[in-house]
Amino acid sequence: MASSKTLLITGVSSGFGRALAQEALAVGQKVVGTVRTAQAKREFESLSANAAWGRVLDVTAFDAIDSVVAEIEASVGPIDVLVNNAGYGHEGIMEESPLSELRRQFDVNVFGAVAMMKAVLPFMRERRRGHILNITSMGGYITMPGIAYYCGSKFALEGISEALGKEVKPFGIAVTAVAPGSFRTDWAGRSMTRTARSISDYDDIFNPVRQARVEKSGRQLGDPAKAARAMLDAIAAEHPPEHLLLGSDALALVRDKLSALSAEIDAWEAITVSTDG
Repeated sequence: MASSKTLLITGVSSGFGRALAQEALAVGQKVVGTVRTAQAKREFESLSANAAWGRVLDVTAFDAIDSVVAEIEASVGPIDVLVNNAGYGHEGIMEESPLSELRRQFDVNVFGAVAMMKAVLPFMRERRRGHILNITSMGGYITMPGIAYYCGSKFALEGISEALGKEVKPFGIAVTAVAPGSFRTDWAGRSMTRTARSISDYDDIFNPVRQARVEKSGRQLGDPAKAARAMLDAIAAEHPPEHLLLGSDALALVRDKLSALSAEIDAWEAITVSTDG
């Protein structure tokens, strides 16, 4: 990857955002990172005196995003790569979880990402080059009880990424949906919002899933630094992937899902085609 690339990464205070920023800076890239406090901005900029710039921005402040991106373009330079990393996990049985939690989950994970894409696209389109990476999740392919809102937001971002990629490919802009499995980030810890339990009927299906997640938190197989290097490889690729799974767990679970889906399609094929004509 050319040393002149400038990456705009949302949510660089921790997790994949921080790991990607550090790995990018280590190989000579410039990184503009969004954070939510002035203190976090100072901490991020201390990573590099001349290649790390922080911007205080909440991705749900939709009306502020265009002006922040325009200011970055004017003061730092052309944004070559947008990485939509800002996001969080919501845990809760759907029947128990208020609609307000669904709205918040989509505001951050979907609407915020889309607003960022809409802000950078005019600049990338004018230059006829650019790359957008959307950090989704294996939860954008597979599901499990207790994270319906989260999976819904990641399925949505996967679909938007794929469709956008078709729209902007003629302009030399690539879109890659990066779907990590379980990594040693704050996703299952500090970054997760949990709706209180209230219906005991769901205990048997939900409690083992929550227990497994709590026990695994901090000991996940995935290394965020290695994920960051994989993302840099995708950014450097002449023909970047539309979809990139990260982690052996994501690979196995998604392959199982696709296999089961294929089998179900085959099983119901006669009914499926019976509706023609």
